[in-house]
Amino acid sequence: MTSHDPEPAPPGRTRRADASRNAALLLAAARELVAESGPEVALDEVARRAGVGNATLYRHFPTRADLLVAVYADEVAELCRPCAGPSPADALFSWLDAFVVHVATKRPLALAATEGPTGRRSALFDQWHASIRATASDLLRRAQDAGAVRPGVTVTDLLALAGGAALTGTDVAHARRLTALLRSGLEAGD
Repeated sequence: MTSHDPEPAPPGRTRRADASRNAALLLAAARELVAESGPEVALDEVARRAGVGNATLYRHFPTRADLLVAVYADEVAELCRPCAGPSPADALFSWLDAFVVHVATKRPLALAATEGPTGRRSALFDQWHASIRATASDLLRRAQDAGAVRPGVTVTDLLALAGGAALTGTDVAHARRLTALLRSGLEAGD
């Protein structure tokens, strides 16, 4: 279903099909509404769009934070899926483009899903960051092994440059353009 299971079945039992379906409907509706309106979306609207009652929403996601964590967990899982490309460099730069779009468009959701009352990031934020870093590291290593990316480039360099493009671009298209420009600086010369 999703990378985040808000209401797991008790040990030794399977989750009812309608409960799984309702959770999936709620996540899909929340994902759409967060994309349209941001993380402050009305929970009643999430339930309405999913076609379920408020009680069903709160049974699966007792708090707004629980819902936002589930939505963002799916976003990170999607970003960390293996990227294919005709070459290791194409796979790396396709993923980097997706990463830049993710940072440019999902930052408010990430912050809403991971900030506690103290303003500090949760352990989930660190876990998601580690997953993203591992994906980037694997793709970078493959591109370097193929001789397509400069050997001195580190994953920290790569993510800092891409994150900078995402956060300083005037919009998503500009951030993507900046990332495309990075490619010429990162690729190994002949």
